[in-house]
Amino acid sequence: MNYRHHFHAGNFADVMKHALLVGLVGALQQKEKGFLYLDTHAGRGWYDLALAATGESLARRAEWPDGIGRLWTGGERPATLAAYVAMVRDFDRRQGNITAIPRFYPGSPWLVRRLMRSVDRLVLCEKHPAEYGALQTEFGGMARTEFWDADGYAALRACLPPPERRALVLLDPPYEAPDEFAQLVAAMGEGLRRFPSGVFAAWYPLTGRARVAEFRTAVLALNPPPTLAVELAIAGDAAPQKMKGCGLLLINPPWRFDRVAGEIVRFLAGALAQAPGGEGRVEWLVNEA
Repeated sequence: MNYRHHFHAGNFADVMKHALLVGLVGALQQKEKGFLYLDTHAGRGWYDLALAATGESLARRAEWPDGIGRLWTGGERPATLAAYVAMVRDFDRRQGNITAIPRFYPGSPWLVRRLMRSVDRLVLCEKHPAEYGALQTEFGGMARTEFWDADGYAALRACLPPPERRALVLLDPPYEAPDEFAQLVAAMGEGLRRFPSGVFAAWYPLTGRARVAEFRTAVLALNPPPTLAVELAIAGDAAPQKMKGCGLLLINPPWRFDRVAGEIVRFLAGALAQAPGGEGRVEWLVNEA
């Protein structure tokens, strides 16, 4: 596995995914009872954006200026999105950045760790050796936080159902493997069999409508409970960008989360568009009862 996320940290996809994640955690915390947060592909925890312009051997164009960089200054925005940006800015300052542009960006483990209560629990999975080492260094010794140096998909079998009887599972694979969508669907099926009431959030890229259509069809074949697709397109089909957007497929989304998600992606479609045709979409694949 060669994927290193710091090349993409803070880009439009991170902004969309992490803003929705902050909203999901907040929605689950409306109830006092704790929950398990399981991150199947956790990464290293946080990223130095100064490294984003450096490839393995060649300079490359950083992606964060068209993501978190566009939201760095103030302005009216949906409440959940504003809370996410405030968390990123706070993290950046705490890491020591005193410049006017972002330097340090928190990944999903750090964002959820910052929001978690004493009744909540984290399980963070990462199989890239260097990324796992950084993750363990960052979060080692923290209460109610566990690490898996292994395939995150396998953790679904080991961790579900959780003793808390509530769970939020983030499935955010790198899509390096040709059969990644198939692996993802199989993992979601396993998760649903073991814990049908869990909240499953699967991130996916918008690189071809056919692949996304096949993914949706495969998920529907699992006969899932209420399922919501939230998508952000930063360019239309005719645009030259290879990745024209991304989505988050949610099984068992919290009540009325479609409204929160819709506000976020519609705002981001205007703020982060890179070509004509950008839009935010929210669609129920399986309606709420």
